[in-house]
Amino acid sequence: MCTFAPDMVLNWIWIAFFIIAFVIALVKLVFFGDFEVFPAMMDSTFSSSKTAFEISLGLTGVLALWLGIMKIGEKGGVVNILAKILSPLFTKLFPDIPKGHPVTGSIFMNIAANMLGLDNAATPLGLKAMEQMQELNPKKDTATNPMIMFLVLNTSGLTLIPISIMVYRAQMGAAQPTDIFIPILLATFFSTLAGVIITSLYQKINLLNRTILLTLGGAALVVAAIIWGFGQLDSVLMNKVSTSTANILLMTIIIAFILAGIRKKVNVYDAFIEGAKDGFTTAVRIIPYLVAILVGIGVFRASGAMDMLIDGIQYTVEACGGNSDFVGALPTALMKPLSGSGARGMMVDAMTTYGADSFIGRLSCIFQGSTDTTFYILAVYFGSVGIVKTRHAVTCGLLADLAGIIAAIAIAYMFFG
Repeated sequence: MCTFAPDMVLNWIWIAFFIIAFVIALVKLVFFGDFEVFPAMMDSTFSSSKTAFEISLGLTGVLALWLGIMKIGEKGGVVNILAKILSPLFTKLFPDIPKGHPVTGSIFMNIAANMLGLDNAATPLGLKAMEQMQELNPKKDTATNPMIMFLVLNTSGLTLIPISIMVYRAQMGAAQPTDIFIPILLATFFSTLAGVIITSLYQKINLLNRTILLTLGGAALVVAAIIWGFGQLDSVLMNKVSTSTANILLMTIIIAFILAGIRKKVNVYDAFIEGAKDGFTTAVRIIPYLVAILVGIGVFRASGAMDMLIDGIQYTVEACGGNSDFVGALPTALMKPLSGSGARGMMVDAMTTYGADSFIGRLSCIFQGSTDTTFYILAVYFGSVGIVKTRHAVTCGLLADLAGIIAAIAIAYMFFG
């Protein structure tokens, strides 16, 4: 049964931040005579609120820029082009959908929009796809195989352009905000690949099909070649090549979107302004969410609770003989399946605490970009059509998340360790 309510989970997590922090602070005061803990907690509420507002304000310009560029690409037909490219693969991954059914177009468009980071376009297309799949569903309260595959493709978080993460890194003072572009692309590929394989095994989809083998195998070979190539470089040169490649790709995408708009006879300037306006409203809209989560995390950290949690995990990892450098970024990874805004707050907190260019700061960004908010997507998409029996959707989604987390850690060590 699907009884998950993401808003309520985040609500209880937020409450837990304050209650746990208060209890720990009280114990420190009563038993250890720590008179500084409560002033530190109150100071953190003010400083965290100020930080949240300053970050949101600083995001406005860059968000306006990128959402403007994305609007040009959207109107220039880039989403349609990606949908056509993905068509041969997806027809094999959704064998239960009749050929020529309108839902196929909605699925393609949703995945293509997600890959480009067009959340505003992706969500309505996703809801429409779910409604169309529900029309084909003989058991209206039970998720079908195509629904689950579609949800896993969404929750695995395949994104070609992690705009928001690069924007946050720029705002937090990263020397090269784009240096996580290639690592995120690699990590999210492994997450998506794991999700497709695991779901296909559950649904008995033939992965040895020629189209699937050529597409996934070809993509895996490209990724393997990228990893091998970067593995031949020392860490300094690897960082330079990765950053240069990311910047060249991003500039190429901007030019390609503009050319696509010109080809479609779109007024690219007006399209840019339309998208830029969305960037401004987006930046304003996230202020209360960022204030709420950063204040909660700030109080939790000021009380010493965050250090206790991280130290406990670090001790366990080291006791097992592992390298514990990644532990400080784990809160972002653990929060991501539950809440996008919560994980965003954890990522910002990691960059604030350890530095945007620290290993932990970069890894938290890779965690943020390697998967999506699994439970939130399941609740919204299944809830929109009244699905209560999710079958293997949660298992497949979480296993894809786990693959993304493991890949993110390995790739972060490779690029920044």
